Amino acid sequence: MALIDDSFDAHRPMLMRTAYRMLGSLSDAEDVVQEAFLRWAGADRDSVAVPGAFLRRIVTRLCLDHLKSARVRRETYTGPWLPDPLVEDEPVEDVTLPLMLALERLSPLERAAFLLHDVFGESFESIAEAIDRDPAACRQLAARARGHVRSERPRYAVDRNHGMDIAEAFFQASRGEGVGALSALLAQEVHFHSDGGGKRPAAGRVLHGLEEVLRAHAAIARLRTAPSQFVRHAFVNGLPGFVTREADGLLQTTALLIEDGLIRAIYVMRNPDKLGHLS
Repeated sequence: MALIDDSFDAHRPMLMRTAYRMLGSLSDAEDVVQEAFLRWAGADRDSVAVPGAFLRRIVTRLCLDHLKSARVRRETYTGPWLPDPLVEDEPVEDVTLPLMLALERLSPLERAAFLLHDVFGESFESIAEAIDRDPAACRQLAARARGHVRSERPRYAVDRNHGMDIAEAFFQASRGEGVGALSALLAQEVHFHSDGGGKRPAAGRVLHGLEEVLRAHAAIARLRTAPSQFVRHAFVNGLPGFVTREADGLLQTTALLIEDGLIRAIYVMRNPDKLGHLS
């Protein structure tokens, strides 16, 4: 069993990365990768020419099966849905949070073809084996997906230090009493996503526009019973942000989409079911 573990563990980070970007849930990704391990343990491994490709095909098929039920669950989700926050010290910009939300609008097959080809660099021949379609169909799926998500791909990377400076300024301004400093950081067309999952207070829909977002922050400030405790700066799903501990004692992540020096989107994760891995 140790040899099986070693041969699988060499590919585990890649498989987790694939499953998480397909599913948007770390716990679901872990379940899929564990199921892939069981199938690897029972496979004729001597006949597998390229273990990494073989395992990615297994994970892709398992994710496609899972997405059929996940789509139903998200249709009944309370309030805006956000993927589990992936909190890292350095930015990983291949699939940022806005792109993950755009992927949610794709069919499972479009999502698989796009991620495997455009993000992970798989050939269409290899993708065809993974999703049981011919290469030409996979090419069409990826092209269709590319058209849907093109506007959500980052136009250019935000300088790391500049992004963190804006995140720090946003933390201070959003926890203050006035709106002047906060207003200066936000774009006119800013939108605000808050995922409480029905477990903690959060906006019931995505808020759009500077005035609506400022009113929401003013209301939050009035309701706050204790100051937020800053935990750390971080990149959350590839975007500059931070982790805080709120008045209810639970963690919260905030991620900021920054373009042209202004915040164009705010993504706040409050659902405790999606924050347990940070504790």
